Amino acid sequence: MLRTIPQICYLYLASSTIHINTSFPSKYLNTTNTFHCCIVMAKDELKLLGGWFSPYALRVQIALNLKGVDYEVIEETLNPKSELLLKSNPVHKKIPVLLHADKAICESAIIVEYIDEVWTHAPSILPQNAYDRANARFWVAYIDDKWLSSLRSILIAEDDEAKKPHFEQVEEAVERLEEVLKKSSSEGKAFFGGDTIGFIDIGFGSFLSWTRVIEKINGRKFLDETKHPSLVQWAETFAVHPAVNGLLPEIDNLIEFSKILKLKLAAAK
Repeated sequence: MLRTIPQICYLYLASSTIHINTSFPSKYLNTTNTFHCCIVMAKDELKLLGGWFSPYALRVQIALNLKGVDYEVIEETLNPKSELLLKSNPVHKKIPVLLHADKAICESAIIVEYIDEVWTHAPSILPQNAYDRANARFWVAYIDDKWLSSLRSILIAEDDEAKKPHFEQVEEAVERLEEVLKKSSSEGKAFFGGDTIGFIDIGFGSFLSWTRVIEKINGRKFLDETKHPSLVQWAETFAVHPAVNGLLPEIDNLIEFSKILKLKLAAAK
């Protein structure tokens, strides 16, 4: 925890809206130089354009929490989209967008990498080894391609027959990710990233609540204790990690939101 803050930081914090999260465990912060840590957070104002329902915005929040960086979340309703969002991401007009000293960074995976490169103190989110780093990027791209598209397709499918190929795709993805995680767990590691949350953990973990929603709506499990013991244990550990705890959306709230989302996605087909 940040137990001692130099006087200059007290003066700055007293006249600003910045809040330092002192509940975050000190082992996840670089507190070897308290003065430097406080000045960085005071100087580099961070705003996240996100939404409580967005797994992609969740990725950014987890990454910032891992680094112990203070930030402000600006909730987007998306109906209509705010002028700030349209100005900050004129190409895709989507959340999340990270505003760092008024400079916009878009796309969740890119933002997470940016955070890891700007705040270089431990824990590292991406592996240091070039091959491992490329491998982590591969699996996050795989998750974005296979997992999200399948969940979305299941959500808007009109009947069980239409859902069937997408259920199969989810089951295949689960099997692959179980094997990837087993390699880490066989070495005594709790996460895809090793001893702490890494790039793949953030990439996949951000979809946990939405996965539970699709499971509950359809009365079936994708993460099964018998078939996927490593993933089930990982999901439990991930959810209570200090960088994640309290961030995952409530399932019932997402189910209500999914009813609106289903109509919008179906209309856009």
